[in-house]
Amino acid sequence: MFKKTLMALLLSTAASAFAVPLSSQHALVFEEDSGTVLLEKNAHDVVPIASITKVMTAMAVLDARLDMNELITIDQSDVDTLKHSSSRVPVGTVLTRKALLELALMSSDNRAAAALARTFPGSHAGFVAAVKEKLNALDMRNTVIEEPTGLSPHNRSTAADLVKMVTAASHYPEIGQITTETGDLLDMNGRMVQYHNTNRLVGRDGWDILLSKTGFTREAGRCLVMRFQAAGKRVIVVLLNAKEGAARMVDAENVQRLLTGEPPLVARAAAPRATSRKVRGQQGSVMLVKAKGGNSGNKAISAKTRKKRPTM
Repeated sequence: MFKKTLMALLLSTAASAFAVPLSSQHALVFEEDSGTVLLEKNAHDVVPIASITKVMTAMAVLDARLDMNELITIDQSDVDTLKHSSSRVPVGTVLTRKALLELALMSSDNRAAAALARTFPGSHAGFVAAVKEKLNALDMRNTVIEEPTGLSPHNRSTAADLVKMVTAASHYPEIGQITTETGDLLDMNGRMVQYHNTNRLVGRDGWDILLSKTGFTREAGRCLVMRFQAAGKRVIVVLLNAKEGAARMVDAENVQRLLTGEPPLVARAAAPRATSRKVRGQQGSVMLVKAKGGNSGNKAISAKTRKKRPTM
């Protein structure tokens, strides 16, 4: 199946048509069973990938067959000094490697990902070498990953390469299980802290998601990779550089609607006056409406975009 995926992606070209409106600047939708590229938009452009990186981080850690129950202390060196992103994992917290993997994948915590690389055999240099070897094995020729979090804009790839990565990740049960959890309670030095999945589609009615990871930095925009099934089809979706979180979700909804035969949605920003007074520090609500048909009978869905963080 993986060779079939590689062949389809190598044969795909920028001339492939996409039949639904996409806000994401780079996208690829691949149907696993038929080996068909259903949608493609600038899929071979090399761009920053933000926290999508953490899927590769997880594969490197799991490939190393390390003790997942080993206790690891969050160190000052794990703190983000590049983007100064926040974390709910204080320095000094002691967690198992398994818990760090869960935090890195599900809630996209950067300190957790950094600690996984720091405690890798050979430390950070050993981690980077293992990732490079994995990229070569997956024939991800247009991908460079220099660190484990995705905060660096030098972590770059293409939508086509990321389909290869998600295909490989689908063979790791741990990654599928963790990334499709809606949330979990973790013990932080005696204090129970609730964590949530950064992809709000996980757990939503009507979605059968098998693997998921979001990403966001200023350079990368809003990113999402997913493996899900709908209408009897299993697909891998890569969406890169949407300008807003809500637009990223609309793109995902439209991919599902492509599979089910429903008309696509389009995003329409609400009036600034109505949004600026509601929630300080947040962007406004977004209305999703059907792209076809008149006003009558159209179903509207409202969603609020979350405050921007360089960690998702």
